[in-house]
Amino acid sequence: MVDVGKWPIFTLLSPQEIASIRKACVFGTSASEALYVTDNDEVFVFGLNYSNCLGTGDNQSTLIPKKLEALCGKKIKSLSYGSGPHVLLSTEGKEGVFAWGYNNCGQVGSGSTANQPTPRKVTNCLHIKRVVGIACGQTSSMAVLDNGEVYGWGYNGNGQLGLGNNVNQLTPVRVAALHSVCVNQIVCGYAHTLALTDEGLLYAWGANTYGQLGTGNKNNLLSPAHIMVEKERVVEIAACHSAHTSAAKTQGGHVYMWGQCRGQSVILPHLTHLSCTDDVFACFATPAVSWRLLSVEHEDFLTVAESLKKEFDSPETADLKFRIDGKYIHVHKAVLKIRCEHFRSMFQSYWNEDMKEVIEIDQFSYPVYRAFLQFLYTDTVDLPPEDAIGLLDLATSYCENRLKKLCQRIIKRGITVENAFSLFSAAVRYDAEDLEEFCFKFCINHLTEVTQTAAFWQMDGPLLKEFIAKASKCGAFKN
Repeated sequence: MVDVGKWPIFTLLSPQEIASIRKACVFGTSASEALYVTDNDEVFVFGLNYSNCLGTGDNQSTLIPKKLEALCGKKIKSLSYGSGPHVLLSTEGKEGVFAWGYNNCGQVGSGSTANQPTPRKVTNCLHIKRVVGIACGQTSSMAVLDNGEVYGWGYNGNGQLGLGNNVNQLTPVRVAALHSVCVNQIVCGYAHTLALTDEGLLYAWGANTYGQLGTGNKNNLLSPAHIMVEKERVVEIAACHSAHTSAAKTQGGHVYMWGQCRGQSVILPHLTHLSCTDDVFACFATPAVSWRLLSVEHEDFLTVAESLKKEFDSPETADLKFRIDGKYIHVHKAVLKIRCEHFRSMFQSYWNEDMKEVIEIDQFSYPVYRAFLQFLYTDTVDLPPEDAIGLLDLATSYCENRLKKLCQRIIKRGITVENAFSLFSAAVRYDAEDLEEFCFKFCINHLTEVTQTAAFWQMDGPLLKEFIAKASKCGAFKN
């Protein structure tokens, strides 16, 4: 599941429009065009409309999403963009493939070189076949069928169609060299192609100026060659129309990349520290386009962390209550034992608390204790600086060092002239040396204002004397 809000172009949409999106793709030479599918299977496009690639039939830019009626209800499965530019799109049904855009090399697959301003079915030999994957190079197109056959059309000057020659194709032609294998996935870079078989074998062909074929040299290939032979089984491949870069993920979760990488040519697959192929292009592709159709399906599944957060203070599932200032907080004994050493010790069979259904707390306030318990469920704290002081006291008592640091951070970020001396005295009281030093420096930097606050003059004598002595020592009272 992907948050489309991370792509700048989607900031143009309203929250309501964002919420309706189920699939999306950012494309274009400057990542300034987008297509998305809503939850009721309507298709919209918006953006710069460079060379008619929005498929609206004109070259008008639009900040307001326009509906593509020809594609609504078609159940779009995948979408690819070629920087020529042209767009290729496949659906889940037996409609075949749709294409539109610039067509100087036949990349739209219409049988001519006339440009195509609106989505058009790629007929010829594909119209009765079930296409399961499509990909665009700069001015070339590839498709893989459900039976593992691969077809290519458009520009072939670098051999990117894998046909064994350099001849352009105005309509789809089968890649005969792959007839003995069953291809599951096909991807295209700017001028090269990768194919992955159902056995996890990886093939590459086309341009190789930057080593993007991964063969160990920079020679172009007119026909598919088996690469990554010595590596473990490949489960996913990736390439992007705007880059001479290739990526692959293996069964063990290892991500490899090769080709043009930050100005260098990597001619053999290189093991990265990345966790997914999308990250390769997020880090190395310019502009920040998506190499595949992003799924924004909203799942009911909750992670362990999300489930814990949801169940905090839930009477339905809780087996223990704390009562503070006459108010109840519902918790789960097992969670407290897992998350906190204090409670692990408390809930021993020989302790009185282990038998209780309600535990009274009188040494801390309700907001402070609630924030502490909520921290055990969420790892976060949401308190004003003044209350964070009380939580700092609790964290010190319960030896919760991470919570102590979080409280100190809240206090540091929330310090003001009015509360600075109160926070300073609290830091002294709770033996928080780092925080004490921070508050002291703030008081010195704003000494005139701080000494005029009620908190300064209400402070107990010894602490006030200690502060004045320390301030004098660092020259705060000199003219």
